[in-house]
Amino acid sequence: LLVMILLIMVSATWTTALGAESVSATSDIAVDHGAAVTNTEKDEHGLPQKAVAIGRVFGLPITNSMLVSWMAALGLIIFAQLATRKMQQVPSGAQNFLEWLVESLYGFLEGILGPHLVKRTFWFFATVFIFILFANWVGLIPGVGAIGWGHATAHGFRIDRPLFRGANADVNMTMAMALIFFACWIYWALRELGPIGFLKEQFAPKGESTGLLKIVMTVVFFAVGCLEVISILFRPVSLSFRLYGNTFAGENMLETMAHLVPGLGWLLPVPFYFLELLVGVIQALVFMLLTAVFTLLICQHEGEKTASAH
Repeated sequence: LLVMILLIMVSATWTTALGAESVSATSDIAVDHGAAVTNTEKDEHGLPQKAVAIGRVFGLPITNSMLVSWMAALGLIIFAQLATRKMQQVPSGAQNFLEWLVESLYGFLEGILGPHLVKRTFWFFATVFIFILFANWVGLIPGVGAIGWGHATAHGFRIDRPLFRGANADVNMTMAMALIFFACWIYWALRELGPIGFLKEQFAPKGESTGLLKIVMTVVFFAVGCLEVISILFRPVSLSFRLYGNTFAGENMLETMAHLVPGLGWLLPVPFYFLELLVGVIQALVFMLLTAVFTLLICQHEGEKTASAH
């Protein structure tokens, strides 16, 4: 799953970079004026709104957020390998922590999805939660956003191209995870309901009715189904921009606190670092819960829905 997310992120970043290069080539006519405006904007806004390319491999741009996402993924893979290298009946250390984390997530999701659905979907929800949480916390390591290339200003040295940037502060990353969930959501829905059942779930009238009322309810539920299709198509957008916006806002807040009072840049952000640790957990939990609830709503059968409602 991590490899799929990173590959989609690379593809999206490449497309974004190609568009940015074409716009940049057009705007090179007014070099002096554009440079002055750019420097002014950079002095006012320390953190760029999009990830910055720091190199290229086989023509593909490598951004600073991609670098952090690879570091987070590699760290998780190494930890999982070390924790499960010598499995013991009575776990301790890293194995104990990993088993506690997986068991806690499984029990939590089982209470929401049920024992049948959680067996098929746990791999995705657990991976997304752990990766988002770890990536958010990696982005808080001192030096992320503070090491890179920049220029001197009247207020000190400003970083224009940071070497590291929070992985989820790049909309390509969050959109990749949302699109993979969308594909999994369609697969799970078709597997549980079948193509006919999926269409009935979206457009067929619910409940029992006869005569003219049944015709009216058919029209009403078909219209509601069309609106639901629009809502479903917007879910990847809302999921990706919610996570991206909160992560980017947190990094901007830390950047602002670090430069708010000269000489106190090492002290003012400290309380906000603890706040961002909590926000990292909340954002990972929100993304996992929303995707789990979306899956539950489409994959539940009629009898299960009534039991859940009670």
